[in-house]
Amino acid sequence: MSTSDQDQSVDTPIPAPDAGTAAEADAADEAKAEADVEAADEAEGEAEDRRLTPRQARRLRIALSSVGMVAMAVVLGLRIASRSSVLVVGVYGLALILCGIVIELSRNGRTRLGSWLLTVGLVAAIGSDWLLIP
Repeated sequence: MSTSDQDQSVDTPIPAPDAGTAAEADAADEAKAEADVEAADEAEGEAEDRRLTPRQARRLRIALSSVGMVAMAVVLGLRIASRSSVLVVGVYGLALILCGIVIELSRNGRTRLGSWLLTVGLVAAIGSDWLLIP
């Protein structure tokens, strides 16, 4: 009989698990499960951190509307200097009013409506300037 056969034939008793080892194993499993949950929460939190909070969205919309208002005022001044027309004042005046409405909507928490209104209104103002005003 070779030494490898002797190692297999020897019956070694398997020690019975004691209570301390089982409790430690359960505690390790629970710690691992908690770590997995925390890692998932952190990943979810990072994904949420990328999105704007409602307050940040309102402030961003107010800032964009203010910039649009200033831009429309500058363009209105330039257009009146080059071509004095009631149509020019009407188109850019309505764009200025629209920017003011969007600022108020954003202050009252209606940022999605304000976003759509600002986008559609400014595109309409620029389009009407290009199409209507010679």
